[in-house]
Order: sequence, then C-alpha cells, then structure tokens
Amino acid sequence: MPKLSLVVPVYKVQGYLPECLDSVLGQDYTDFEIIAVDDCSPDGSGAILDEYARRDARIHVIHLTENVGLGRARNAGLEKAQGEYVLFLDSDDTLSDGALTAISERLAATGDPEILVFDYARTYWDGQVRPNQRADLLKSDGPEVFRLAERPQLLDLLQIVWNKAYRRDFITRTGLTFPPGYYEDAPWTFCSLISAERIAVLDRVCVLYRQRREGGNILKTVSRKHFDVFDQYRRVFDFLDAHEELDRWRGPLFRKMVDHYLTVLERPGRLPREARAEFFHRASADYRARLPKGFQKPAGGRGHKYAMLERDAYAAMMSASTAVKLRRTVRKRTRDALNRSKRSAMGVHYQSQLRLPLDENLVLFSAYWSRSVSCNPAAIDAELARLAPHLRRVWAIRPDAVDQVPKGVEYVRVGSRAYWTALARAKYLVNNVNFADAVVKREGQIHLQTHHGTPLKTMGLDQQKYPASTDMNFEKLLERCDRWDYSISSNRFSTAIWERVYPCSYVSLETGYPRNDVLVNAGAEEVRRARAALGLADGAKAFLYMPTHREYQPGFTPSLDLARLAEELGPDVTLLLRGHYFYGSSPHIAELRRSGRIVDVSGHPRVEELYLAADALITDYSSAMFDYAVLDRPIIVYAPDWDIYSAVRGTYFDLLQEPPGAVATSQAELIRLLGSGDYDSRDAAGRRDAFRRRFCEFDDGHAAERVVRRVFLGDQTPLPFVPFDERSHAPTPAQALEPVERA
Repeated sequence: MPKLSLVVPVYKVQGYLPECLDSVLGQDYTDFEIIAVDDCSPDGSGAILDEYARRDARIHVIHLTENVGLGRARNAGLEKAQGEYVLFLDSDDTLSDGALTAISERLAATGDPEILVFDYARTYWDGQVRPNQRADLLKSDGPEVFRLAERPQLLDLLQIVWNKAYRRDFITRTGLTFPPGYYEDAPWTFCSLISAERIAVLDRVCVLYRQRREGGNILKTVSRKHFDVFDQYRRVFDFLDAHEELDRWRGPLFRKMVDHYLTVLERPGRLPREARAEFFHRASADYRARLPKGFQKPAGGRGHKYAMLERDAYAAMMSASTAVKLRRTVRKRTRDALNRSKRSAMGVHYQSQLRLPLDENLVLFSAYWSRSVSCNPAAIDAELARLAPHLRRVWAIRPDAVDQVPKGVEYVRVGSRAYWTALARAKYLVNNVNFADAVVKREGQIHLQTHHGTPLKTMGLDQQKYPASTDMNFEKLLERCDRWDYSISSNRFSTAIWERVYPCSYVSLETGYPRNDVLVNAGAEEVRRARAALGLADGAKAFLYMPTHREYQPGFTPSLDLARLAEELGPDVTLLLRGHYFYGSSPHIAELRRSGRIVDVSGHPRVEELYLAADALITDYSSAMFDYAVLDRPIIVYAPDWDIYSAVRGTYFDLLQEPPGAVATSQAELIRLLGSGDYDSRDAAGRRDAFRRRFCEFDDGHAAERVVRRVFLGDQTPLPFVPFDERSHAPTPAQALEPVERA
C-alpha cells in the first residue's frame, strides 16, 4: 500500500499531460501511485497515459467508455486508490520539485491529520509565476493540528480540492464523492473542511496551477452550465441539514454561496446574456430560502449587492452596474482609437478593401514568408485545382522572387495594391508561417496554418526557456496565431506540441502533411524525372545533405568538409547540398559550386523532388528527416554539435538516442558509415521503422485531399487512413531504373 495516491483526471490535455506526469515521476519521494483516469478524451491523451504506464508500474490507467466530466472521473480514480492519503492533481498542472517529500514529512510531523492544506502558485504562458494571494492563511500560527473552528479563515482559500491531501479513511467515513457538473469542488471542499477533526497546513508551494491562455477553463466558457452552481450549494446545505452538529457553519457557508453567485453573475464570459436575469432570480430565491437568522451583511458596496439580491432587485442591480460598464466602454473606445491609428499605417487602400464583402471564391497562399510557391500550401493549391476548380487561387510573392514563380501560377507582389486587396477580400488565407502583424483577421475569413515541419527543436512558447530566442516577442507571436482557424499536423507528437506552444482557439487537423503525398504516390517515372532534372547519371548514388539553421552561427558554414567528403566517396557518388533558406547565397556555397564536387540544390523550388531523387539523406537537426522518412530510405544523422545545439535551441527528444537511422558525430565516422554501407544496416532500418511509425503516422498520400474536403468543401466526415503496414511509397532510384534496364 503506497503512502500517497494521486488521482489525475485526463481530458483533452495531450499538450500538457507529459509535463504533469513527469513532475510527479521526477519527485525525490517515491512512495506513491498515480491513478490516471482517461475521461474518454478525444485526443492522444489516452495513448500518452498507456505509454507512461508501460514505463512505470506506479501508474494505473482507467479508460472510461464515455465522457463523464471532471467530478465523476475523479470518483472513478478514487475507487481504485490504495494509498493512505489521496491527492488530486489536474492534468495540465504540475507538482513543484520536492512537493511530495514536503507533504509526507508534514503529515508525519503533524501526526497524520485528516486533511493537510498546502500552497500553490499560478503559472502563465509568458513565464510569470504569481503567488496565491491568500498564502498568509497557511502560516503555522497556533496549534499544529486544529479544527476549522480554530481557523475559520481557511474557508477564504480558493474552493479547490487539489491543494490538499486527504486521509483515505476520512473520505470513506465521511462519504465524500464528487457531484457532476461545474463547480464540483465546492461541495467536496466545504463539506470536508467543516467535518474534519484534525487539519494541518503546509506553508509551501506544492502545485503549479497553469493558467491556460485558451481552452481548458470552465470559468472562461459561456454556457448555461454555470447554473450548476445552484445544485452544488444545494448539496452543501443538504449536508448541513443532515449534520446538526455542523449547524454553526450555516452563516459562513451562506456568505460563500452568495459571493460565489455574485461572482458568476458579474464575471464576463460565463453566463449567456439572455440567461442573466433567470440566474439572478434563482440566486435571489436561494438567498431568501437559506438566509440564517442574525446574518450580518458585509459593509460597503458588497453589502449593497447582498441587499439587492435579497430583494430580487435585478433592475436595480443592472442599473448599478451601468456606470462600471460605461467606464469600460470609454476605455475600450480609447483602445479602439489607438488600434485604428495603428491600422492607418497599413494604408487607406487596405482600409477601404476591409469594408468590402469577402470574396467567397478567393484563396490567397503564401509559403516561407512569400519566398516561393512550395511546401504544404503548394500541395493544397494543386488539390484545390482538382477538387474545387471554382476557387480562384492566388499566391503572395515577394518582388525579388517573382521570377521563380512557375508558369501559369497567378500571383500578387507583396506590398502592392493587389496584394492588400487579396489579403482583405480573400475568404481563405493559407500559409506555412504567419502573415505580417498588419494583417487584420476579418469575421468570416478562414486562416489555415499548415506549418512546415515536425518539430525536433523547440517552438513557440517553449522557446522562452532557451537563449537562442531571447529577442522574440512572444505576445506578438500569439496575436498572430490567434488568427488561425485550422492547424495541420502530420502526427500526434506535433499536435500535442502545437496546442501547447501556440495556445489559441484553432482546430487541429490531423491529416498528414500535404507536401508528403507525392512521396507516397509517386511512381518510377517521377523518380527518374527528378534525377534527370538534376543531371544524375543512371546508377549513380546521390546523397542529399540538408543541414539546418543554427541561431548561434551568423551564416552558413557547413560542419562538413564537403570537398573532402566527395573525394572520399568517389566519382560514383554525388552530393546534393541544400542549405537552409535563411542563408540564401553565400561565398562558401559559390566556391563549392565552382569546384564541381557537389551540386548545389539550395535554390531548387521543390524539396520533394530532391527527396525522390536521393538515395539517402544526410542531415543534422532539420525537419527534413521526418518527411524523408516517408520514403523509407536511409537517413544518416550527422550531429557533431548536438550538445551545443540542444542547449542553445532546446529539443523535444534526444536525437542521438531516438534517431531515424545511423548516427555520426564526427566527419571521420560519417565517412566510415557511408563508405562501408553501415548507414543502411539492419539496425539502421529498425530505427528508421520505429521513427516512421511515430512521426509519419498520418502521411498516407491523402493529406491534401483531407484538408481540402474539410476546410474548403465543409466535409465533416473524415477520410479514413490507409493502415500503416499497407501503405506504399515512391520506389527507390534503383527500383525506378529496373523497368528501363529490362526494356
């Protein structure tokens, strides 16, 4: 029997769940169990729990067959708990370092009380940590163990269950369970505190309470479910009615009830406008029905609100709040004026176009900051031409890149009147990065964020922890992401990361990457054509080298001596070099090009054709590895500076431990791998297979079709995925030549 049982209810938290579990499993105290309850979560949370349970026997997972809500999910976990004490932890929150040791030691020092109350702090997306404003109530003044009557001010702590450890026999004896509905913490918290004979406190932050920017918080959800608060306080007072010995608490709990009702009524973003009067009248009825004899109203404005509630004076209450609303309106108008002033910098023309109706049949594409017609947006463009030819497809292209636009593609030059017209009028905006800050998200406009890779390196808000991103304005970043309606993902790993690091109100589309469809569907002819376009001889082996950008280096300086590598590999091997698009042209690349020892493909418009042409990929930390893995061809990770890169930029997993194939950390080792053929060994193939199954799970050749049908055609029926083991992929260069040789 463990000392502590932690009950963790889980629902739609795949982006936060690993951090929650890691915070528990990483504690220096080990005498605990985790009862994790998958409340029929529609995302990847259940699979994450199962994976953790496979690695650690202290985790017990319950998969509910229907969504029952937070309270009843906790009940399901409580039934399975075996510990002497039970703690509740919400699955987007975390434990602070050493929390369980501190809790266990305090329980022992206070003689195993029925309830131990500990502290928490709020954490925010921008890294702020704010202490509990009533932390003073947890100071160890007076007896170490006490009844609530000796410290009634504890009722003024936030009404939550996860800042306490409960002795399990006390829970059983008291008959405590969680009710359904919103505000389920109130009956449990109040009824347990007033019932306990022995309470202790711990003046230490043990829980980090995540304040999610978007989603996951009922307090920010407009719904009639906020009416559940009436049922919760009915349960509280039913408990009092059943326990005459607790009658002294009617006054304090009446005050808590009224304060809670007023909070729900007054806070914006909770009650639908048309339900506010009904809520007020029900609150007033509860007030009059439960008013204790001799109750003294609070002084000042709060007491005035109590009086209006007692009289059921809804009109008077609304009149009293008008002045407050008026002040808010004045402030809002001031902000709007400032925003209009800022937007005026966009130009009179853009402003005029924003006032015109949207063009329901116009799609504006951009890729890599309008540098090219490429990536996921280009694949979606092509599929739109097939499935929705009535839509007009236009690309935003920088003036210095228009000569690279393929023939027949309609485009507008970034900064031109036509560009601002398209931004203002297009129904659909598709990009693999973000549009500029100046772009206004119009009502009815749909922004589709395709991304341009599976993240190995940290992204979004996670970059705040690393020195490479100290100059990034994260508030502006999230304002840009607030414009997204859809976010595309090629695997559940990415979905969980995007939802955490870009915490905005978009819909995740787990479709696969449209740009990878060709890697599944291409045949021998496409492979031969890609090689011929690069001048690769039949039978020649081609290695594609794709290093990524390093923030700590000012320009492109390959960590490989490419000329020497070419010489070592011999004349039958061609090196295709594709520098990161951040670098552009560089003297070093020009010198290598003149030597003729490599083929510089940095300016090639379609990286997918390079993938088709190459026999193997050499890369360091580029997301190219995730896409190239779709082809099931050899991948060699060349990582001579892994320690530096992972420390400066941060990564989501250890690439040296979970690579997509062979790994080299020096040029000599790389040359040995390539020369001996060990880069294509059985061991390397096994690593590649595991990597593919994890990161290419949605790439079955139909990603673009899924996106077009959902976003542009409104089809809500998902296209089924081809089972992983039944998927094909483009033939290798050697396989593509076989028909030619037989002929």
